[in-house]
Amino acid sequence: MTTWTVIDEQAVHTVEAGETLTVDPALLGWQRKPEGLCRDEVCIPVPAGVATGPMDAALLARLLGRPLVVDVAERVAAFGASAAERADALRSGLAPDFALPDVDGVVHRLSDYRGRKVVLYAYASW
Repeated sequence: MTTWTVIDEQAVHTVEAGETLTVDPALLGWQRKPEGLCRDEVCIPVPAGVATGPMDAALLARLLGRPLVVDVAERVAAFGASAAERADALRSGLAPDFALPDVDGVVHRLSDYRGRKVVLYAYASW
């Protein structure tokens, strides 16, 4: 067994797997039920013959409609948000929340300014 780092929706998990990454769907918030993989009211059918327990990460990503990037040499994998989740976020018109320190080190969250106009100035020297 090898230790893998799995990144999902800003969370980092450590997973023990073989040369091919297998992931327990519960790690990503999905439960196995007779109707398939379920989270809240959403259930996704699982093809017949797929064993219970950890699933091949590529198959899991395909079933959930999420992009997956894997660096086998570094034992790191990252699940991205599904196209439907990204589209919902864009339709909402709300920027994702984030936190940044000001020049005095005071941390400000975008959500602290909801309902007010905000100008975000970003600079990069390169």
